[in-house]
Order: sequence, then structure tokens, then C-alpha cells
Amino acid sequence: MPIPETTSAEGLEHYVGGKRLLTSRGEAWRDIKASLFALQSAEGTVSLPSVSEPVLTWIVSGDQEIRERELDGPWITSRVKAKSFFLTTSGAPYDCNWKILSSEPVEFMLVRVELPLLQRAFEEVFGANAIHAQLQDVSGFIDAALNSLMESLLGELKRRKASPLFVQGLAQAIAIHLARNYTVLAKNSLKASSSLPGYKLRHVTAWMEEHVAEDFNLARLAAQAGISKFHFHRLFKSALGVSPSHYQINLRMNAARQMLRETKKSIIDIAMDVGYTNPSHFARLFQRETGLSPSDYRRQR
Repeated sequence: MPIPETTSAEGLEHYVGGKRLLTSRGEAWRDIKASLFALQSAEGTVSLPSVSEPVLTWIVSGDQEIRERELDGPWITSRVKAKSFFLTTSGAPYDCNWKILSSEPVEFMLVRVELPLLQRAFEEVFGANAIHAQLQDVSGFIDAALNSLMESLLGELKRRKASPLFVQGLAQAIAIHLARNYTVLAKNSLKASSSLPGYKLRHVTAWMEEHVAEDFNLARLAAQAGISKFHFHRLFKSALGVSPSHYQINLRMNAARQMLRETKKSIIDIAMDVGYTNPSHFARLFQRETGLSPSDYRRQR
């Protein structure tokens, strides 16, 4: 099946790679939708489109290793245990690879809070600022309160006839919990869901400039932004148009150009100063990025 760039939260179910065991139907599920899936193979890879509305994924059972990457970017690996959550709000299409690590089968539930209810939750929590409210992308997090709500929701999903009052109450509680705990206010609301907030971006790029000579460490950069490695990579690239690793290369090349112009340091010393222990590797990267070798660039200053 061809993979579109974007799909609805409901449409995402066609691409997740699991067998659907249960799905919500009937009057009780007006404000929230839920479907239970089971992985059928011990390992596999799927390509997932971005979603046009928020999706909450709850790992019901089983442990697994998950690797994710955006387009042809680097694979980012994490171990995910039962009761973990993923909140996906937008972003680019991505590939997801899994490997089951436990003897227990892996089951997961996709949950979608309908947008009108989510908007009412934003208005209750943020008042007049609700127009700027944006859910965050978060991966592999544990939340005991949300887990309890999900267990009750799964219980209703398994019933032959769910209680409309109970499911609607759960939907409202989930919407308020997401608004209180996983929402930011962003003045540029059109961009907020698909890129890093400006203050986080400025913090991360300033940190990268101060540590330009250090080895690239995606996990450490993601920690600076307070989000998962996978979502940091996606949102950073969305904000600046280049991956974090290439942004570091750009910083190193800018620093090297400045030293070649303004100092008499040897090319070997400059390479070391910007984080390259192999001068030949530095020279190849410099020529690739600038079109000139370091020595030719210096002669043109």
C-alpha cells in the first residue's frame, strides 16, 4: 500500500503493522476513539505517515526495542516497556522498526481524543490563551495517572456495550490531563507543533556553539530540549532545515573559517580546535562544505 505523507489519526491504523483486536463503536465513543492492536511478528519495519491530529499510543503489554528514523536520517533506538506512552501530534513521515524482547505478546492501544473536546479542555485550562495551546510530541514516557485512565478505557473497550457516561467521563479526564501536562503555549501556533519552540531552539543552538569541539551526542542535545532523541531530531530539522549533526558540522566549519582568516594557527591545530583528531577527515569535510581546501581558503583571505 502506498504511504501518504499525511493521514488522519483514524487512517494511521492502516499503517501501524499490527493486527487490530478491538475498536470502539457506538454512542459511548462520541468524544474519544480507541483501537487495540497486537504485533504479529517478533520484528518488523513499517513506514508511517505524519498525522493531522494528535494520537496517543499506550503500550498495554510486552517489552520491545524500537528504532525510529525520519526519511533517511539516523536510526534512533529506545527500549519500550509495558505502560509506556507515545504522544504524536504532527511532524514528518518516519520509519519505525521493532524487535520484541519479552515472551509476553506486545499489545498497544491507539487513542484519539476528538478535537472539539480537546479544544474545550484547552479553554478550561488556558482561558483566553487557549488559541496558542499546542500538544507536545513525547516518546516512551511513563505517567501513572494517565495509565490508570487507559486501563479503565481498555476495560470499556472490551465490554460488549460500553457505558456512554463512563467513557465520556474518561474522555474528559484524559483531555484535561493532556492539556495540563503535555501542552505548551506558543504564539506561533502554526509552527509550534512541527518544530521546536523558539526558546528551546535558542538554548540548544547556543549550547552547541559553546561545545562545538565535543563529539556529537544526540541524546545529550535532546536532553537540553527536554524531549526524546527521535522527536528532537525531527523537530530540530523542521525548524532549521538541517539535521542536528549537520548543524554541528556547519558550526565547526564556520569556526574553522574564522580561524583560518584571523589566526596563524596550523591547519592541524585548527582541526583539533573544532573537534577533528584526523586532519585528513577535516580537510575532506571542509572542501565538501566550502568548495576549497583549508590551505586554499587561507590563501584567499
